[in-house]
Amino acid sequence: MVRLPVHVQGEAGLPPEGLAREDVLAAEVPVALVFNGISHAVMMATPQDIEDFALGFALSEGILDAAGDCRGIEAEAVDAATAGLPEGMPGIEVRLEISTRAFERLKGRRRSLAGRTGCGVCGVESFAALDLTPAPLPAPDWLPRVNLPTVLRGFAQMPPRQHLNAEAGAIHAAAWAALDGTVTDVLEDVGRHNALDKLVGRLAREGRLGTPGFVLLSSRGSHELVRKCARVGIHAMATISAPTAMGVQMAKASGVKLWGLCRAPRGVLYTP
Repeated sequence: MVRLPVHVQGEAGLPPEGLAREDVLAAEVPVALVFNGISHAVMMATPQDIEDFALGFALSEGILDAAGDCRGIEAEAVDAATAGLPEGMPGIEVRLEISTRAFERLKGRRRSLAGRTGCGVCGVESFAALDLTPAPLPAPDWLPRVNLPTVLRGFAQMPPRQHLNAEAGAIHAAAWAALDGTVTDVLEDVGRHNALDKLVGRLAREGRLGTPGFVLLSSRGSHELVRKCARVGIHAMATISAPTAMGVQMAKASGVKLWGLCRAPRGVLYTP
């Protein structure tokens, strides 16, 4: 969180000239992801749960096949001058040591990502690099249990656990829920993609990735979020806002059950 002086006007109860006060804003810093000494991407992210973010990004982007392909993660704050950034804008460098097989594959398709907030596809070199044809997931026998009452039960538990958003706003959340709708994890970030990557990383680090359950997102259902879930074997996701048309197409192609516009008592099932 960053606290800044602001001047508020037009609020009920304030004098006509407004009032000076302190406001709390979400922090957003450049995070450089370095694999075996080679810089691969710089993403703008909230500087919290960074190790989870780095591992989740590596898994959801197909750099790693499994958490075991990562031999170690080390995060270090970098001052603005050292990073070559403007004064007052420090960064974070995250160094990951990955398996030789994963690193050789990464070098074969290496690309540079521009550092926009949680950008999902910027910087790809061709249409083919978008990877819009994922292998479909086999439907597990528990998938019908991810129904509307269960999904809404999960969403109802999220706001009290979205601590950063409650204080500063402008923060997305990704949550993991068990098949009874009980939320076990809530990860937050200024970028919706980053929040999901943090959740994926948390599950992977604790050996829970691949267990029955589903993802809840405080965002729209864009195609890259669906793609990330499919890539790491998450079979169902639900979003507060609507999906995009390509998001629905991606869910159908990858076998991900997709709920959208989940605002009690309503929800829309876009893929069975």
